[in-house]
Amino acid sequence: MNSPVLEKPTRQNSVLLYNLTWDALERLDVELEGTGARLIYLDGFLEITAPFFEEHEEPKCTVSRLIEAFMRERGIRFYIRGSTTLGKRKDGARREPDESYSLGTKKPIPDLVLEITVTSGGISKLEIYKRLKVPEVWFWEDGTISAYCLQENGYERVAQSSLLPDLDLVVLAQYSRMADQYDAVNEFTQVIRGM
Repeated sequence: MNSPVLEKPTRQNSVLLYNLTWDALERLDVELEGTGARLIYLDGFLEITAPFFEEHEEPKCTVSRLIEAFMRERGIRFYIRGSTTLGKRKDGARREPDESYSLGTKKPIPDLVLEITVTSGGISKLEIYKRLKVPEVWFWEDGTISAYCLQENGYERVAQSSLLPDLDLVVLAQYSRMADQYDAVNEFTQVIRGM
């Protein structure tokens, strides 16, 4: 199977369904409510993933707190969107980001999406976010942050965020790897105050 909507082979903790209508997606969403399963949909492909807990949630929370500390220290108004479901039938795409933020004002589509990658494969997240016109997507994987900015022809990997150009992503990644979240946020806050 060769499809532009799929990345590498699908994950071990997921099921991939083909030729699924939007109506079928909505029915499954209701049936799986409360299970913790995440639904990712693009052009008839549906990936249902089992929840990850500590290996996923801990880095998500740490990176999120670090980003929020930076924005607070810089006086950047932001609104946490969390893992609000993005995408509608007209988009042919749907995804729940791990974390998301609107900067400046509340918006229906967040400015920044954070994805924590603990496994690879499945439906292309960047293809979904491109369709939804999310300006920036950051991936955290094994303590490294990769940032992608939306351009006219799709996402381009960048070394520095367009939304938060003063935030050093290498330093952010360094503090995301600290074992103690509380210490990581405190020490990171001291570092950014000195910048």
